[in-house]
Amino acid sequence: MKLSPLLKYSLVFLTPILIGLAVLNHTNFLNYEKPLTFDQYDQITFENFRGLEFFKKSLYGSKRFAYVVTSIESEFDDNSVTIWSLFHPSRSFVYKTNTNSKELLTHEKYHIKITELFARKAKEDISQLSSFKREEAERIIKNAKQEERAFQKEYDYNTFHSYVLSEQKRYEKEIDSLLNLLTEFKKTKITLND
Repeated sequence: MKLSPLLKYSLVFLTPILIGLAVLNHTNFLNYEKPLTFDQYDQITFENFRGLEFFKKSLYGSKRFAYVVTSIESEFDDNSVTIWSLFHPSRSFVYKTNTNSKELLTHEKYHIKITELFARKAKEDISQLSSFKREEAERIIKNAKQEERAFQKEYDYNTFHSYVLSEQKRYEKEIDSLLNLLTEFKKTKITLND
Protein backbone atom coordinates (compact mmCIF):
# COMPACT_ATOMS: atom_id res chain seq x y z
CA MET A 1 0.00 0.00 0.00
CA LYS A 2 1.41 3.33 -1.09
CA LEU A 3 0.84 6.55 0.86
CA SER A 4 0.08 9.70 -1.05
CA PRO A 5 2.88 12.30 -0.95
CA LEU A 6 0.64 14.74 0.94
CA LEU A 7 -0.15 12.16 3.64
CA LYS A 8 3.50 11.12 3.87
CA TYR A 9 4.70 14.72 4.35
CA SER A 10 1.86 15.42 6.76
CA LEU A 11 2.94 12.48 8.93
CA VAL A 12 6.59 13.58 8.80
CA PHE A 13 5.57 17.10 9.87
CA LEU A 14 2.92 16.18 12.46
CA THR A 15 4.81 13.41 14.24
CA PRO A 16 7.48 15.69 15.82
CA ILE A 17 4.79 18.19 16.79
CA LEU A 18 2.72 15.50 18.51
CA ILE A 19 5.79 14.14 20.29
CA GLY A 20 6.70 17.68 21.38
CA LEU A 21 3.21 18.27 22.76
CA ALA A 22 3.31 14.98 24.65
CA VAL A 23 6.69 15.87 26.19
CA LEU A 24 5.47 19.34 27.17
CA ASN A 25 2.31 17.85 28.65
CA HIS A 26 4.39 15.50 30.83
CA THR A 27 6.92 18.11 32.06
CA ASN A 28 6.80 21.83 31.43
CA PHE A 29 10.32 22.53 30.17
CA LEU A 30 9.36 26.06 29.14
CA ASN A 31 8.74 27.15 32.74
CA TYR A 32 10.76 24.45 34.51
CA GLU A 33 11.25 24.31 38.26
CA LYS A 34 13.33 21.45 39.63
CA PRO A 35 11.74 18.98 42.07
CA LEU A 36 11.47 20.13 45.68
CA THR A 37 12.33 18.01 48.70
CA PHE A 38 10.08 17.73 51.73
CA ASP A 39 12.16 20.16 53.78
CA GLN A 40 10.86 22.87 51.40
CA TYR A 41 7.23 21.93 52.09
CA ASP A 42 6.28 25.18 53.86
CA GLN A 43 7.40 27.25 50.87
CA ILE A 44 5.08 25.55 48.35
CA THR A 45 2.24 27.62 46.91
CA PHE A 46 0.12 27.36 43.77
CA GLU A 47 2.81 29.42 42.01
CA ASN A 48 4.94 26.27 42.14
CA PHE A 49 2.34 24.30 40.15
CA ARG A 50 3.86 24.92 36.71
CA GLY A 51 2.74 21.89 34.72
CA LEU A 52 0.91 22.30 31.45
CA GLU A 53 -2.48 20.76 30.79
CA PHE A 54 -3.93 20.83 27.35
CA PHE A 55 -7.07 18.80 27.81
CA LYS A 56 -8.72 19.03 31.25
CA LYS A 57 -10.90 22.06 31.84
CA SER A 58 -12.84 20.85 34.89
CA LEU A 59 -12.97 18.11 37.49
CA TYR A 60 -16.45 16.87 38.29
CA GLY A 61 -17.81 20.12 36.85
CA SER A 62 -15.59 22.40 38.96
CA LYS A 63 -13.03 24.68 37.37
CA ARG A 64 -11.28 24.97 40.75
CA PHE A 65 -8.96 21.99 40.69
CA ALA A 66 -5.32 21.00 40.72
CA TYR A 67 -3.18 17.93 40.70
CA VAL A 68 0.18 17.27 42.22
CA VAL A 69 2.95 14.90 41.11
CA THR A 70 5.18 13.40 43.79
CA SER A 71 7.67 10.55 43.90
CA ILE A 72 9.84 8.52 46.23
CA GLU A 73 13.43 8.36 45.03
CA SER A 74 16.40 6.36 46.31
CA GLU A 75 20.13 6.04 45.87
CA PHE A 76 22.33 3.21 47.14
CA ASP A 77 25.89 3.15 48.48
CA ASP A 78 27.85 0.22 49.91
CA ASN A 79 26.07 -0.01 53.26
CA SER A 80 23.54 2.77 53.04
CA VAL A 81 20.55 3.99 51.14
CA THR A 82 19.27 7.53 50.74
CA ILE A 83 15.51 7.85 50.33
CA TRP A 84 13.66 11.10 49.81
CA SER A 85 10.27 12.31 48.69
CA LEU A 86 9.94 14.86 45.90
CA PHE A 87 7.30 17.29 44.71
CA HIS A 88 7.53 17.92 40.95
CA PRO A 89 6.40 21.52 40.26
CA SER A 90 6.80 21.32 36.50
CA ARG A 91 4.54 18.27 36.34
CA SER A 92 1.95 19.55 38.84
CA PHE A 93 -0.93 21.67 37.65
CA VAL A 94 -3.55 24.13 38.87
CA TYR A 95 -6.30 24.98 36.42
CA LYS A 96 -6.85 28.56 37.53
CA THR A 97 -3.48 30.01 38.42
CA ASN A 98 -5.17 32.88 40.26
CA THR A 99 -7.11 30.55 42.55
CA ASN A 100 -6.78 31.47 46.20
CA SER A 101 -8.40 28.37 47.62
CA LYS A 102 -6.59 27.59 50.85
CA GLU A 103 -8.54 24.31 51.13
CA LEU A 104 -7.49 23.15 47.67
CA LEU A 105 -3.84 24.00 48.30
CA THR A 106 -3.97 22.20 51.65
CA HIS A 107 -5.44 19.11 49.96
CA GLU A 108 -2.73 19.07 47.30
CA LYS A 109 0.05 19.64 49.85
CA TYR A 110 -1.19 16.66 51.87
CA HIS A 111 -0.43 14.52 48.83
CA ILE A 112 3.18 15.64 49.34
CA LYS A 113 2.97 14.70 53.03
CA ILE A 114 1.62 11.26 52.09
CA THR A 115 4.65 10.68 49.86
CA GLU A 116 6.96 11.74 52.70
CA LEU A 117 5.10 9.43 55.08
CA PHE A 118 5.75 6.38 52.90
CA ALA A 119 9.38 7.39 52.32
CA ARG A 120 9.81 7.45 56.11
CA LYS A 121 8.05 4.09 56.45
CA ALA A 122 10.52 2.62 53.95
CA LYS A 123 13.44 4.04 55.95
CA GLU A 124 11.99 2.58 59.14
CA ASP A 125 11.61 -0.87 57.56
CA ILE A 126 15.14 -0.77 56.12
CA SER A 127 16.60 0.32 59.46
CA GLN A 128 15.14 -2.84 61.03
CA LEU A 129 17.06 -5.16 58.70
CA SER A 130 19.67 -7.21 60.55
CA SER A 131 22.19 -6.59 57.76
CA PHE A 132 22.18 -4.40 54.69
CA LYS A 133 20.97 -6.30 51.67
CA ARG A 134 20.36 -4.13 48.64
CA GLU A 135 17.78 -6.50 47.15
CA GLU A 136 15.78 -6.46 50.37
CA ALA A 137 15.99 -2.66 50.60
CA GLU A 138 14.85 -2.34 46.96
CA ARG A 139 11.88 -4.60 47.71
CA ILE A 140 10.94 -2.47 50.74
CA ILE A 141 11.13 0.72 48.65
CA LYS A 142 9.08 -0.83 45.85
CA ASN A 143 6.40 -1.91 48.34
CA ALA A 144 6.39 1.56 49.93
CA LYS A 145 5.82 3.12 46.51
CA GLN A 146 2.91 0.77 45.79
CA GLU A 147 1.34 1.41 49.20
CA GLU A 148 1.82 5.16 48.75
CA ARG A 149 0.01 5.15 45.38
CA ALA A 150 -2.87 3.14 46.85
CA PHE A 151 -3.11 5.53 49.82
CA GLN A 152 -3.06 8.56 47.48
CA LYS A 153 -6.03 7.14 45.54
CA GLU A 154 -7.89 6.33 48.77
CA TYR A 155 -7.23 9.86 50.05
CA ASP A 156 -8.64 11.46 46.89
CA TYR A 157 -11.61 9.10 46.80
CA ASN A 158 -12.59 9.53 50.46
CA THR A 159 -12.11 13.30 50.48
CA PHE A 160 -13.62 13.65 46.99
CA HIS A 161 -10.56 15.75 46.08
CA SER A 162 -11.02 18.01 49.16
CA TYR A 163 -14.78 18.57 48.81
CA VAL A 164 -15.70 16.38 51.81
CA LEU A 165 -14.30 18.59 54.56
CA SER A 166 -14.84 16.14 57.43
CA GLU A 167 -12.84 13.45 55.61
CA GLN A 168 -10.17 15.97 54.63
CA LYS A 169 -9.71 16.98 58.26
CA ARG A 170 -9.64 13.33 59.37
CA TYR A 171 -6.88 12.55 56.88
CA GLU A 172 -4.90 15.66 57.86
CA LYS A 173 -4.95 14.58 61.50
CA GLU A 174 -4.02 10.97 60.67
CA ILE A 175 -1.19 11.90 58.29
CA ASP A 176 0.30 14.49 60.65
CA SER A 177 0.14 12.01 63.52
CA LEU A 178 1.86 9.27 61.50
CA LEU A 179 4.56 11.68 60.31
CA ASN A 180 5.22 12.68 63.92
CA LEU A 181 5.57 9.03 64.92
CA LEU A 182 8.25 8.64 62.24
CA THR A 183 10.19 11.83 63.05
CA GLU A 184 13.39 9.86 63.66
CA PHE A 185 13.30 8.89 59.97
CA LYS A 186 13.17 12.48 58.76
CA LYS A 187 16.81 12.30 57.63
CA THR A 188 17.16 10.87 54.16
CA LYS A 189 20.10 8.49 54.70
CA ILE A 190 19.90 5.08 56.40
CA THR A 191 23.24 3.41 57.16
CA LEU A 192 23.53 -0.19 58.29
CA ASN A 193 26.68 -1.99 59.36
CA ASP A 194 27.10 -5.66 58.51
